[in-house]
Amino acid sequence: MKKIILGLAAFTMLAFTSCKDNAANKIDESNIAAAAERDAVASKFPVIEFEKKEHDFGEIESRTPVETVFKYKNTGDAPLVITDIKSSCGCTVPQNWSREPLAPGAEGEFTVKFNGSGSNKVTKTITVTANTEQGKEAVKITAFVKPDPNKATGVGAH
Repeated sequence: MKKIILGLAAFTMLAFTSCKDNAANKIDESNIAAAAERDAVASKFPVIEFEKKEHDFGEIESRTPVETVFKYKNTGDAPLVITDIKSSCGCTVPQNWSREPLAPGAEGEFTVKFNGSGSNKVTKTITVTANTEQGKEAVKITAFVKPDPNKATGVGAH
């Protein structure tokens, strides 16, 4: 019985040491260099920098459509890709942005249309989904929507 246990122990030691040597021999230096380069590039992100992060339309008539353009620049170290731009409601529509990668240092823009709905002070958030480190960026539009003069207010109406 001792001989069997001793034989198994010797066989196990031989198997472990031979596997260790084979694993070390399989390491390819070019793979290590490629992985290091990949990891260095993976830590570089595009950075979207807006010319303005908020636009105030001021005082507008109810139901009067208005629009503005948000300009931005990629100030990061990798190409910027905007995958989506959404508004906090259907009355505000972002459009006309490029879905092509924007090189570092390059500039782009998108248009935001607001249909003038609501009343008094109105604020809408536009969320930009991109490959930045945070993944989402936000800009805002504001307006003071004056009451519709053609709409009955209930005061003095019979």
